[in-house]
Amino acid sequence: INAEYMGYHLGRIKLVQLAYNEAHDCFQQALRKSPDKAIGFKTIVTKMSVVVQLLLGEIPPRSTFRQPELRNALAPYLQLASAVRFGQLNLFNKVLTDFSSVFKADSTFTIVHRIHQNVLKTGLRRITHAYKHISMADICGKLQLDYPEDAEYIVAKAIRDGVIDATIDHEAGTVVSTEIADVYSTPEPASAFHRRIQHLTDTHNQAIMAMRYMPDEEEQVKSDELARQKRKDTEKALQEALKEEDDDMDL
Repeated sequence: INAEYMGYHLGRIKLVQLAYNEAHDCFQQALRKSPDKAIGFKTIVTKMSVVVQLLLGEIPPRSTFRQPELRNALAPYLQLASAVRFGQLNLFNKVLTDFSSVFKADSTFTIVHRIHQNVLKTGLRRITHAYKHISMADICGKLQLDYPEDAEYIVAKAIRDGVIDATIDHEAGTVVSTEIADVYSTPEPASAFHRRIQHLTDTHNQAIMAMRYMPDEEEQVKSDELARQKRKDTEKALQEALKEEDDDMDL
C-alpha cells in the first residue's frame, strides 16, 4: 500500500478513536505525498481534513477552498466552515439539511454531526464577548435552544472547559462575562508557537525519511563501470600511441 493511502486510512482510524490531532496529521501527510494528478484522492482527503479541523475548533484557510480543481466539491464544506466560524446554528442546520446527500456520499455525515457542539461553543463565545450581562432566556433564543435549562447546562460546560470566561448567577438567571485579559500575558502564544514548530519539525523529519538513497550494490556497480570505462580509455590511448610509434619506425 502506498504511503499516501496508508496515511489516509490511518487518519480515518484515528478519527473514529476521537484522536483528532493525530487524524489531522495523517490527512496532511497523505495530501503531501499524493501525486498532483490524483485529484479524486486529494478531494476525499481534503474533505476529511476540513472536517477534522472544524472538530478541533479551527477554521481552515480560505486558500483550501479556492483550489480550482476542488472548488465545486468543497462548496458544501465552505458553507459548513462559515457556520462554525460565526457560530450560526441556523446556518449549520440548513447546510446539514441541504447537503445531507453529499455528506452521506462522502461518508462524513455522522462526523459532521459532531461539529454541532463546536457551533454552540463558537456562538456562546461571541455572545459572551458582546454582552457583559445576559439572561439564560436570551442565550436560549440566540442559540435556538428549546429550554433555558439547556442553555444553562451548555454555559456551565463551556465555563468548565475553558471555552468562555464567565460566571453564572443562578438567582438572577444570568451569565456575567469576565473582562477579557490580554492574551499575550497568557501561555497561549507560546503554546501556539510550540505547535507550529512541532509541525515544521515533523514535516522536515518526514521529508528526510522519504528521501531515496542509492543502495550500496548499485553504488558499487556504478563505480565498477566507471573504472572499466577509464581502463578502456587508457588502453585505447596506449594502442594509438604504439601505432604512431610503429609508423614512425617504418619511416
